[in-house]
Amino acid sequence: MTRNASARRRRRAAPSRFERAGRRAAALQRPRVVLALVLVLGLVSVMLLDGYLRAEVLGDHRVRTDAAYDKVPQRILDGGPILTSTNGSMRTQSVPKKTVVLTFDDGPDATYTEKVLEILADNDVDGTFFLVGSMIARHPGIVKDMVAQGNEVGLHTFTHVDLSYQSDARVKRELTQTQLALAGAAGITTKLVRAPYSSEASAIDNYSWPVYKKLGAMGYTSVFVDTDSDDWKKPGVSKIVQWATPKKNKGASVLFHDAGGNRDQTLKALPKYIKKMKAKGYTFTTVSGAMAKSAAQRGSAQNGSAQNGSAQDSGAQAGGTQDAGAQAGGAQRSDQAPGGAAAPQGTPPSSGTNAPGGGAQNVGQAAHSKATGTILYEGKALIAAVAIAEWTVPTLAVFLAVVGVAVMARFAMMLVLARRHYRQRNKRRFSWGPPVTRPVSVIVPAYNEKECIANTLNSLAQSTHPIEIIVVDDGSTDGTKEIAESLGLPNVRVIRQENAGKPAALNNGVRNASYDIVVMMDGDTVFEPDTVRQLVQPFAASEIGAVAGNAKVGNRNTVIGAWQHIEYVMGFNLDRRMYDLLRCMPTIPGAIGAFRRQAVLDVGGMSEDTLAEDTDITVAMHRAGWRVVYQEHARAWTEAPASLKQLWSQRYRWSYGTMQALWKHRKSLVDKGPSGRFGRVGMPLVVLFQIVTPVFAPLIDLFTVYSMIFVDLKASLLAWLAVLAVQLVCAAYAFRLDGEKYRYLWMLPLQQIAYRQMMYLVLIHSSITALTGGRLRWQKLKRTGEVGTPTGVGR
Repeated sequence: MTRNASARRRRRAAPSRFERAGRRAAALQRPRVVLALVLVLGLVSVMLLDGYLRAEVLGDHRVRTDAAYDKVPQRILDGGPILTSTNGSMRTQSVPKKTVVLTFDDGPDATYTEKVLEILADNDVDGTFFLVGSMIARHPGIVKDMVAQGNEVGLHTFTHVDLSYQSDARVKRELTQTQLALAGAAGITTKLVRAPYSSEASAIDNYSWPVYKKLGAMGYTSVFVDTDSDDWKKPGVSKIVQWATPKKNKGASVLFHDAGGNRDQTLKALPKYIKKMKAKGYTFTTVSGAMAKSAAQRGSAQNGSAQNGSAQDSGAQAGGTQDAGAQAGGAQRSDQAPGGAAAPQGTPPSSGTNAPGGGAQNVGQAAHSKATGTILYEGKALIAAVAIAEWTVPTLAVFLAVVGVAVMARFAMMLVLARRHYRQRNKRRFSWGPPVTRPVSVIVPAYNEKECIANTLNSLAQSTHPIEIIVVDDGSTDGTKEIAESLGLPNVRVIRQENAGKPAALNNGVRNASYDIVVMMDGDTVFEPDTVRQLVQPFAASEIGAVAGNAKVGNRNTVIGAWQHIEYVMGFNLDRRMYDLLRCMPTIPGAIGAFRRQAVLDVGGMSEDTLAEDTDITVAMHRAGWRVVYQEHARAWTEAPASLKQLWSQRYRWSYGTMQALWKHRKSLVDKGPSGRFGRVGMPLVVLFQIVTPVFAPLIDLFTVYSMIFVDLKASLLAWLAVLAVQLVCAAYAFRLDGEKYRYLWMLPLQQIAYRQMMYLVLIHSSITALTGGRLRWQKLKRTGEVGTPTGVGR
């Protein structure tokens, strides 16, 4: 008992080098998985932000019309365009006589706003711009110049929604986000707001009135219009000027638009309008300027009232407000909005002498406050995030469009070349040369294959071609060697070696082979009786150094097996037909391949430099000047991974090993002559369609899902179905060429939704591992031995 316990402790204390490598690999993979997830999450966040900026995400395009207004006080409906709240009391204020407040909605716009600013500067006029937060975030430089020029700015919500439909939380969020954008762009906040789709104060209805009261309670001044130029209708320059002109020398808040469509007529009308109004004796100011002017006139009127008893007339004419005395106080104390850290979300900071430049507050920009502290830094972060989204999403969209075109072109090329390959190789008179009848060596590397080795060797024993079978037992601990020897099959040799990996086992087999052609297979693979004969016939041509066979999934009657069956037939074998004709076959499958023995020895044998020794040896054969072909009639039945975990492990190793092999043979790009054909043709194709395209393919799916949810479900769904139809056509044609039954194709849509995404993630994971310099160990998959002789495999 003591000796046994001691032995167990020694075994635990001294793990094998493979176990140690496995632990190191597992430790390295965890941060890489986290990195991959972070990248995906970051991309999704950028897409959602971009969609939110364009009102695709959480967009609300409802606009309320023809609502009742009986709950709105008449004095508000009959009042002026400036609505403030003083001690909970909502009051309106008019623009003084012969005064114009030029207001602009929906900007900033990269095309028109800067031109509007030039016109205002040329005419020495300041305006008030009600800005959409998403547009501020996309054009911060314009807003900064706008404020520096002396113009005043107000909020027009972040996504231009009708606030009467929104919850209190959404209203606060729209304003808060716009304040953040303004702080990040110009270093200020404002307490002016104009609700989208608002017009005159007389248009306030029962649904919007509660919103304005909430805005007032939050410290905001709501600004309406007296006179609308209706420039958005594009009625012509003269009409815009005419409609924007106040009646009877009244003061007015006049509405123009500097964004939201083609504003060429607005640009032509604006300088003419300014000159016309100045000629009529009008002055121009901002909303804050008008409020200050109104307050000053009321003060003068009250002083005059004390001297000559005519206060009522003067107050009514000069102020144009209801309850002039009280309103004057409201205008003078409009900076009493709650602010600071204790202010509720969405509340504008207090105005006063806190000018952005640190000096005295400009009267025309009295609604502005300098942004400081958290709001300033959050605003700058928002501007930076939007800049990233504005660059990333369009760039990705263009790149993915190119990728999509390349993928469709590849499908077309595969179909054309696969058809040509099939017709060429299946002609009655086609021949590689004199029949190859001499014996060949079949090498079977085996590590813990007790479930499969008997089926494998029994299938080889039925071969119609003369063979010797070399089983290289790579240090198995499950009795694989004993099972192979107990079968008593003729021409079978079992070679035992210490566990050193599959490449070492194959090299051992090549060294011990008796014949000049060696066939390599996996220990879980089953050959048909005619497989070896078909596989070696191309060696009749002296330029051929290696042959790839047709690997089939034997355990295809499960969902995972069916998915892999579709992939093998469509992805692998259709590809191999194309690469065969292009003479740049990238991989001879480990499950079934044949080589000239001396050619293998000349290139150094099966290398341990990569985890994809099959790809490595194939490229090496190309570079040595040999031609590698595909023999579709040489079929082998292999046991595919039966669980998602095993599938991930296998494909992760394949993907990473392929990248290693391509990197190892990167100098093939500059090889000359026939040996450089793979570098000139095969390497670019493999990199583009087996690495780059699959890495970015999930983004196409991500964009598709995004479009379905937030943009146009019908159009996006039709586009996805069209691509699926193309893939279905390719898969059906591949099945036809391989003589497969079509019934498995009903799994294709589900494969595209689930299985393909997993393969993409595997490749992304492998790419991150490669870029970060990680290394993987050899991974043994769990086998069941369910793939028997070919006659037992249901198609």
